[in-house]
Amino acid sequence: MRYENESKEIIELVGGKKNITNLVHCATRLRFSLKDTSKANKKEIEKLPYVLSVVNSGGQYQVVIGSAVSDYFSTIQQLTGLTDSSDQGKKEKFSLNSIFEIVSGAFSPLIPALAGSGMIKAVLTVLTQLNLLSDASSTYAVLSAASNAIFYFLPIFLGITLAKKMGGNMYIGGTIGAALLEPSFTGLLEKGQTDFLGIPLEVVSYATTIFPIFIAMAIYVYVDRFLKKIIFKDIQLFAVPMLALMIMVPLTAIIFGPFGTDIANALASGVTWLIDSSKVLSGFVLGGGMTFMVMFGLHWGFTPITLDNLNNLGGDPIEGMAVAAVFAQVGIAIGFYLRAKKHSKMRALAGPTAITGLLAGVTEPIVYGIILRYKRLLPIVAISGGFGGAICGVTNVTMNAYVFHNVFSIPVYTPTFGYLAGILTALISGGLLSYYFGVKKEEMEDFSSESKPNEKMQDVETNVTLVHSPVTGKVIPLEQVEDDVFSSGVAGKGVAVIPEDGKILAPFDGIVVVAFPSKHAIGLKSTAGTECLIHVGIDTVNLEGKYFDVLVSAGDKVKRGQAILTFNKEQILAEGYKLTTPVIVTDPESMERISYKEKNGDINPNNLLFTIGA
Repeated sequence: MRYENESKEIIELVGGKKNITNLVHCATRLRFSLKDTSKANKKEIEKLPYVLSVVNSGGQYQVVIGSAVSDYFSTIQQLTGLTDSSDQGKKEKFSLNSIFEIVSGAFSPLIPALAGSGMIKAVLTVLTQLNLLSDASSTYAVLSAASNAIFYFLPIFLGITLAKKMGGNMYIGGTIGAALLEPSFTGLLEKGQTDFLGIPLEVVSYATTIFPIFIAMAIYVYVDRFLKKIIFKDIQLFAVPMLALMIMVPLTAIIFGPFGTDIANALASGVTWLIDSSKVLSGFVLGGGMTFMVMFGLHWGFTPITLDNLNNLGGDPIEGMAVAAVFAQVGIAIGFYLRAKKHSKMRALAGPTAITGLLAGVTEPIVYGIILRYKRLLPIVAISGGFGGAICGVTNVTMNAYVFHNVFSIPVYTPTFGYLAGILTALISGGLLSYYFGVKKEEMEDFSSESKPNEKMQDVETNVTLVHSPVTGKVIPLEQVEDDVFSSGVAGKGVAVIPEDGKILAPFDGIVVVAFPSKHAIGLKSTAGTECLIHVGIDTVNLEGKYFDVLVSAGDKVKRGQAILTFNKEQILAEGYKLTTPVIVTDPESMERISYKEKNGDINPNNLLFTIGA
């Protein structure tokens, strides 16, 4: 659940779950119906850093959150049991997509650290090959530590990100990973076979491993939920993490860690057998399958075999074939970069990730930032990497030093011709296939320009947004709105319109960010990035959608003047609600650039309310 701790604080400060009889939300605020409002501590709630304001009005205790209100609403519903969604033990439907989502969610936060560390490795490779820096120097040791830290301590970082993704305590997850690298534990490596409470314990090195921590975190989240159910809440703060660590660290050391390591080793043994059977087939499997092994962390299982081959044979054929996967991924990034338009999000992502892959051999940003997002790329990376790997296999390419696969490591592969033929085949085929077949038409949003300075647009000139009135009526300053949250500017800056008719039009070209279930408000984002909220009426959320009809859905693109919402003006007024409609800018950056055109008088959709300047 998102914002779980924050939601618990709010529940406690409004008098506890037993004091809450109902909860709804509008565009910016949680609206509690409380048995006894005197039990709510307004001063303490307003001190919370994520709360903008507190309003007690119309029989509702309103906690103003802002744009994240729907996440808080969902979490509080679950924590208080107001709906069936409170069943935290409800299992999500298992699917391949859910696995990809967990893997991607675990690695995505680590991409900057992985990419930065990989670039340091590339620099060190160049400096040592040019004899500008000795790998025995203290300078090299310091920079090497900077480049190796994220990889060596990967179980810790993944424990954090996986626990957060799966719903556990992220710091307990990180501590479980850290325990496997703690000196007292790693010191047992010298003993080999030892025990824990008389139970045989096989200690292995978990530095740089991935799969064991994945298994451990998948079990930990259920242990955490179980402990929270059976332990008295007043002692959960220390009792739950204490017992979770006492249970999970030994189980990981005894069962999950060795099991994950055995899986990785078994996979590596199977590949060794495959190489002995057919170099063409093994090259295709390694080159085509290595990307998927990276996704699940199984590629680390090859490291001991690779190091052993380098030591005993002077060269390693496994990495000599698997290198094609890296260049297939880089080719995909290049293909998407060329396919995307200038100033688009995809160009901003694909360009740097392709450079990182080429120069450092770090392709996690490509795998988790691009390939997993566009499912057509999965067969493409397999095919292009497979063909490149097959060429490397048939030409007996070996890697003769342990390096990341990048353009600076060319000298460590032999024969050079076979290596170049393999990686160029993978790169070019990956680029061409991704360019022509990698993305569906409905997935092209990130490939379009975010701004089009050379086009004359109705609502946007470079990064200027022109906000027209969404309705015919009378415009008034926001300060005159009979609602403290809007009039104070806490929710955002703008103006308000008193409508003459019952039709709301899009004030600019853009996209629908959110269409609230209560139908009384719509959030929009302009093509220049300005976020705007149109809130029809005051406290009209209480109508629960009655007399409103939303004509668009979240994600829909809209044009200025397009009807997006209708409402029955007479019926709403008859119910005793005011129809004053705030039109406000909600993102802080745009608020600082607002320039008002109309604050008083009659207005129609052809008139500007305000502009958001450059």
